Amino acid sequence: MLNTVYRLVAPRRFEVAFNDIDLNGDKVVVRPTHLSICHADQRYYQGSRPVEVLAKKLPMALIHEGIGEVVYDALGEFKAGDLVVMIPNTPTEKDDVIGENYLRSSRFRASGFDGFMQDNVALDRDRVLLLPQDIDRTVATFTELVTVSVQALRRFDSIAHERKDIVGVWGDGNLGYITALFFHYMHPETKLIIFGTDKEKLSGFSFADETYLVWDVPEGLMVDHAIECVGGDASQKAIAQIIDLIQPEGAISLLGVSEYPVPINTRMVLEKGLRVFGSSRSGRADFEKTVEMYKEHPEILGYLSNLVGAQVEIHSIADMNRAFELDIQKMMGKTIMIWKK
Repeated sequence: MLNTVYRLVAPRRFEVAFNDIDLNGDKVVVRPTHLSICHADQRYYQGSRPVEVLAKKLPMALIHEGIGEVVYDALGEFKAGDLVVMIPNTPTEKDDVIGENYLRSSRFRASGFDGFMQDNVALDRDRVLLLPQDIDRTVATFTELVTVSVQALRRFDSIAHERKDIVGVWGDGNLGYITALFFHYMHPETKLIIFGTDKEKLSGFSFADETYLVWDVPEGLMVDHAIECVGGDASQKAIAQIIDLIQPEGAISLLGVSEYPVPINTRMVLEKGLRVFGSSRSGRADFEKTVEMYKEHPEILGYLSNLVGAQVEIHSIADMNRAFELDIQKMMGKTIMIWKK
């Protein structure tokens, strides 16, 4: 089966390539219908990664957040037309201790090999998960991003001590919103406080108990545990404030990505006996947990719909460029490519 792949060959330049999909193997062939642009895709598109990284990674098809419809499954486990979410993390081995998303041998789509900007994608069958046919597809598109939060929260539950009376989430962007939302449903009895820098964005966290601008926190406020979803240049200030406001022996979950090393006040980490841990990407179990929560709490999808930004129908390479350029201009939300290729 001849397949068309749309690869980024240089910053802001896509080109068409072709490959062959073997229909006699045990792969599941999926035709993408909706794709979502993330910050990592933008760093490649804009050429903001180091030159040596771009030289090593490109040409490469972008996008690791997406859903699609099954085209063909030789084993018949999936039917043609089934709606599925595609799992980008692709392990090459199994480890009894280390999760698939942390194994250095695992491959990740749109970061080392072709992502979902293709007419069809051939996936290992454990990289495909069935979705309800009636789900809001624009929301389901960025399920992969949601699973990153779910992965972090599952790790949080295994690391943080049992006193979870007050938990703070730092960050009022997409990741902070999703993480806080799922924390609320996974820990409904916990008082949830959001710390951010944009009053308008904070007003969207209607499910939280309290929200504060980071420069206007009430004196004496303390949290039992904290989740950092800031990243970038601001992560240093966020982590410093967390260390100040967290109770002794609390856990700090780090999710925000920074391109450069971030200084941390280790003296206070030691004095307070804090547990600091990171989380990245996700595995199949996180996708299963996420879809389970979609079904158990359908109102979650309503909250997530607030993050749907521009929707761009993709018929040509010019449309792909237009979607990425629109995404650069956004303040919040996810840019969705409705894949009409």
